[in-house]
Amino acid sequence: MLRMASVVMHPFRRNSFLGRGGKVCRLMDTARSDASPLGAVSVRLLILLAALSITLVACSPGAERETQHAGEDAGQKSVHQGTTTSDKRAGAASAREGETTTTDSRAKWDYVALGDSLAAGMGARRGYVARYAEHLHSETGASVRVTNLGLSGQTSTQLLESLHKDPAMRKALSGAEVVTLNIGLNDLGQARSSYESGTCGGPQNQACLRKVVKRIERNWDAIIEEVLSFRSTHNPIIRTVGLGYTPQTEGTFEPYVNEVTSHIDSAAADGGIPYVEVRLGNEGMSADGLHPNDEGYRVIAHQLEELGYEPLHPR
Repeated sequence: MLRMASVVMHPFRRNSFLGRGGKVCRLMDTARSDASPLGAVSVRLLILLAALSITLVACSPGAERETQHAGEDAGQKSVHQGTTTSDKRAGAASAREGETTTTDSRAKWDYVALGDSLAAGMGARRGYVARYAEHLHSETGASVRVTNLGLSGQTSTQLLESLHKDPAMRKALSGAEVVTLNIGLNDLGQARSSYESGTCGGPQNQACLRKVVKRIERNWDAIIEEVLSFRSTHNPIIRTVGLGYTPQTEGTFEPYVNEVTSHIDSAAADGGIPYVEVRLGNEGMSADGLHPNDEGYRVIAHQLEELGYEPLHPR
């Protein structure tokens, strides 16, 4: 009669090994018997083979890898399908409603200001350019970046030359969604100084006045043509306040100023550029009598605002 010995499991012995993940996989101790050597050996061999087979399958690294990969693949497929379904749904809804989706719905506009000291804002804390930019932002919701190229003392001839030759100015205009323009007041101021000093020349000391009017008219036509040339790549808002404001004049000088403002109005209309002629009273002028004060610049910005924001807004 065969008598089986009790099986003893040791924490970690020679007949154990580490499986994947640090698992301890043990080879079961074979039974010991006081029976005959041949019978005991046969029984022990059978038990050993069975135990070894079960142990190797359970602790197989390949089996564990297959289980892990199956879980990972299932997770990835679920995420991918969720994204695809969401994208298809969004696309279908967009197609039905005729809407365009974007990650940032707020428009971003580059605003370039051209002109003289009035564009630069001389005579006040803030000029009309900064104030008009505020109107653009508050009324359209657009994010506005201002490039103010206003230059104190600049004449229409100097601005036209810069438009032709200044690469930085041309680059700024090529990407601008908004352009404002004022120029010509310094041309008239220089001619008036010559008239008042008696050096204007010609009959009745008015030759320089007639000459400056023709020069301003010619330059304005060329400036508008140059600014409009940038519409070949985009369709910006272009607005002008002409001279910036129309100075209060009387006597000999008045008809010359009126002729200039009339030509600016006509040239702007021919170019499809909205134009407003600004007239400021004493309450809108700074102490120097040449530049607007804060109230004056507020009036200029407000009149630009009233021209609207077509073609950019509303669409």
